[in-house]
Amino acid sequence: MNYEAIKFEKRGNIAIITFNRPEAMNSVNQKLWLETGAALKQFNEDPALWVAILTGAGDRSFCAGADLKEMATGNGTITAEMKEMGFAGIVKNYVSKPIIAAVNGFALGGGCEIAISCDLIIASEKASFGLPEVKRGIIAAAGGLLRLPRQIPVKIAMQAILTGKTISAEVAERWGLVNEVVPHEQVLDAALKLAKEITENAPLAVKTSKEIVYRGLDSTINFPPAAWTINDQYTSEVFASEDAKEGPRAFAEKRKPNWSGK
Repeated sequence: MNYEAIKFEKRGNIAIITFNRPEAMNSVNQKLWLETGAALKQFNEDPALWVAILTGAGDRSFCAGADLKEMATGNGTITAEMKEMGFAGIVKNYVSKPIIAAVNGFALGGGCEIAISCDLIIASEKASFGLPEVKRGIIAAAGGLLRLPRQIPVKIAMQAILTGKTISAEVAERWGLVNEVVPHEQVLDAALKLAKEITENAPLAVKTSKEIVYRGLDSTINFPPAAWTINDQYTSEVFASEDAKEGPRAFAEKRKPNWSGK
């Protein structure tokens, strides 16, 4: 597919999806929304791609949220397909493989909601996060109000949500919202390093681990033990895989495993 509002690049087992509207602070218009959804589908369905990195073009903005200029003109109708995927083609779009957000600048409003919908976040020292919607009489309806209180302490999340103030990369790291803060020019390299560490592992085991974590977070562990049912179901599938045999065999033979993803 020929993308215009994004870039899609493959580096070995890693896909890099870049919001490519730096002149508009990588804000989300209809084209970017649809193309990001299509790129994530392409990533998810390609057995040769194991981890994706999501980042923004330019030095200032990861994503400034929705394209308000397009909205003001009445263009950019939200289709049924867009609603199903959620904002920017990602916030409701469950992707079974890991996604790393390489936040290279400010991630505000919808941009913040995109970042926190990813599994891991590497942030530039210049990055900032915020849900300023209340300052404009609206709310963070693209998952910000649902995800932020699940990822940092509720009172810290509430302060950010109710005041609309931004959170610096340093503070975000302190509260565990981001995995690592790095010098600005190193953000993509750091995300690639993390992605490569993940791709050293068996792709089926990684994919299934992600599935169990998110399903388990929404289930009870003890009474009733619904999370254990999910855990046991997926565990049996992984332990019956070819990779489950290859891992111990490679260890015994003192070599790197050759993962098949099967």
